[in-house]
Amino acid sequence: MKVKPESRAANAGVTLIEMLVTVTIMALFAAIAWQQLAPVGDQARRAAARAQIESFMTALQRYNLDEARFPSDEEGLQSIRPYLNKEIPLDPWGNPYFYRHSGEHGPGPEISCFGSDGKPGGDGSAEDIVSWR
Repeated sequence: MKVKPESRAANAGVTLIEMLVTVTIMALFAAIAWQQLAPVGDQARRAAARAQIESFMTALQRYNLDEARFPSDEEGLQSIRPYLNKEIPLDPWGNPYFYRHSGEHGPGPEISCFGSDGKPGGDGSAEDIVSWR
């Protein structure tokens, strides 16, 4: 028995509906995976910001030992560049760190990272990461 060429061609490919169902299922799995992995990335950024602030504070202490003072607000973090291994980076969200010579939370300088929103205050991933806590 011979099969007609038209019926063989109709059964040979993937239909548009089958393709759409497959892509939709894959998108659902990707969304679930992203939802599970997103907090891990945020925790890593927060840990990186804390480590960078600690590095800045150590460099500030070395600067203070050499110069008998901390950098002014105008001099900022750029003045501690010779005490670091590389350039002053932006925070993990791409914003500059905030430096204040005479802090409101103690006698020494303060460094802040404003989190994911880049603004003071906030909760969750937008919570500030500061040198005095």
